[in-house]
Amino acid sequence: MLAKNKLVAPVVKWVGGKRQLLDEITPLLPKRVTNYCEPFLGGGAVLFSIQPSKAIVNDLNADLITVYEVIRDDVEALIESLKKHENTSEYFYTLRDIDRDKASYQSLSKVEKASRLIYLNKTCFNGLFRVNSSGEFNSPFGHYKNPNIVNEPVLRAVSKYFNTSNITFYSEDFAETLSRVHKGGFVYLDPPYDPVSDTASFTGYNKGGFDRSEQLRLKRCCDELTQRGVKFILSNSATEFIKELYQEYDITIVKAKRAINADASKRGAIEEVLVRNYGTK
Repeated sequence: MLAKNKLVAPVVKWVGGKRQLLDEITPLLPKRVTNYCEPFLGGGAVLFSIQPSKAIVNDLNADLITVYEVIRDDVEALIESLKKHENTSEYFYTLRDIDRDKASYQSLSKVEKASRLIYLNKTCFNGLFRVNSSGEFNSPFGHYKNPNIVNEPVLRAVSKYFNTSNITFYSEDFAETLSRVHKGGFVYLDPPYDPVSDTASFTGYNKGGFDRSEQLRLKRCCDELTQRGVKFILSNSATEFIKELYQEYDITIVKAKRAINADASKRGAIEEVLVRNYGTK
């Protein structure tokens, strides 16, 4: 196992990012993680914290997976592209709205698509990747003075990690990804959370909702993982529905700060669950 590089860290801010929960998750991890799987990758905070030498990672958002592939395959071209962006409202909306024209968007190279997503992520309001029902990026300009658009040390460190490890990327349904995990593997599951209230469902980081029928389908996958001898940790909101759904498993309640709510007074700590199918002994 190679020594961990502290510069290997998330390159985008994602809904439900797990940086703040790492202190809670890390002590619950199995002692050795060799074959790692993360079917809801997002910003990848847990992957980058563990830095396993072999991993299968997936996100339904194909553009996000493109970002990671470009960081792996062409990081210097990506850095050069990121340096050309302008932190102005006019430039932001011009680049943001390219995806309104599917032909224009598809004509972008992989490097240009990745560069655009990182730029929008760093400069949009609250740093939140959000798309509407048509799959178009719809977060407004953030008006930040000095957004860190080009974080060269982190981009290069992540690229080196991808190139010195066996990381396979997918953009597919989570059940497909989970079917690839063999006995002895370890899975971290960070699905879209069960809404705490009717208004809490922050929609938006990929098209297609994740409703209770999807939560139930995910639970069936967790039961299958257990039967196959695969360990998992799942994070979700601590709703009665989720606590009841996973009642036969080991549930740890943790408090996590959430910064998604537009009303700052409502961004306090909310309870989340960490569900495991194994003990820490």
